[in-house]
This record gives sequence, C-alpha cells and structure tokens, in this order.
Amino acid sequence: MKRRLLGMLAAATVLAGIAACSAAEQEDAKPVIYLYPEDVAEISVRLDYDGELTATYPAYEDGWKVTAYPDGTLVNAADGKPYSYLFWEGESETEYDFSEGFCVAGEDTAAFLQEMLAEIGLTPREYNEFIVYWLPKMQDNAYNLISFQGEQYTETAALTIVPQPDQLLRVFMAWKPLKNPVEIAPQRFSPFVREGFTVVEWGGAAVQ
Repeated sequence: MKRRLLGMLAAATVLAGIAACSAAEQEDAKPVIYLYPEDVAEISVRLDYDGELTATYPAYEDGWKVTAYPDGTLVNAADGKPYSYLFWEGESETEYDFSEGFCVAGEDTAAFLQEMLAEIGLTPREYNEFIVYWLPKMQDNAYNLISFQGEQYTETAALTIVPQPDQLLRVFMAWKPLKNPVEIAPQRFSPFVREGFTVVEWGGAAVQ
C-alpha cells in the first residue's frame, strides 16, 4: 500500500513497533530544495524517485532547469518566472527508521524544532518555513516521536544536480504522534558548513 509524500518511559514492545513502522502507516509532505550558488548560475536538478510524483512546483517535466542567484532566488527556464525553491511530493513505500530520535511534548514542538533545525544547519528563513508547515500538525499532540532520516530517505529520493554542489544538506523529519512518552536514544549531528555552491532540502513524513 502506498503512502503520500507532501522528523520517557514505555514498554519495550511499543518502541520496537514504532522503530519498525511500515510504509502503509506513513504520510509525507513538502520536500523543498533551495539552491545557493556563489554567483549567478544555470543549474539543472533531477530527482530519481522510487515512487510516483503527485505534485511539483514549478512543473518537474524531465527535471528542473533554473537560473539560480546567490540569495536563493530561482528563475525557471521553462516559464521564465521566479521561485523561492523547488517543491515536490509523491507516493512511495519507504520504511523509516525510529531507532534514534527525540520524544517531544506537543507544546514544546516549536522551541524544539527551532533549536534542533538550527543545530542541523538550517538558516532562520529555512527553519521558519519548515516550522510554519509542520507545527499546526504537531503542537496539539500529547507527544511527538521525531527522527531525522538518512539513507532511508536519500536512497528513495536521489538528487542529481549539475553543476555538483560543494555542500548538500538534506533534512527529512519522520514523526509519529504519541499519547504517552517513550524512551529513545538521541540523535547526534555533525556541523554543516556552507561553503561554495550550497544546496539545502527539507521535508517530512507523518507516520500514522
């Protein structure tokens, strides 16, 4: 079954079930891609997605071709219009990993995301756009189990960017609403340094 692409104390069996969530339980949303070249540059972006794209903006066609500016502004070659980022969503059967992450009270979600996304490497503009999208879906839950994904996501949605970026940051948050808190090993992140042509992406998946 496909899912839609738009991250205390409990019994060990509960956490094990969470760690092995199946693709049928997931609802994902809004991966967006920012391009920050050092100088104005012609850039192409291809997405090798193990699933079915359901929406793109601007239209994906056979990839995106844009003129990118250092402030992140993009001009799409297909229509000549400006865009803030490249957006896509789709459906796949990816299984996400909840063996590490964070259990956060719903009322603490905004403060947690501000701090954690800044630590991971998003700028205030980027993490505020992330939070504005996800906070309404998370803040009224008793707790949220959050795990930022690595290969589970990047192997499902591989990017080919020409010219190749000097730095690439892909932030994908899988999360699950909980009624009760659970214990989970915290994730650790290496500092992200923006040097040269930098590409940043964020998105997420709500696991039902």
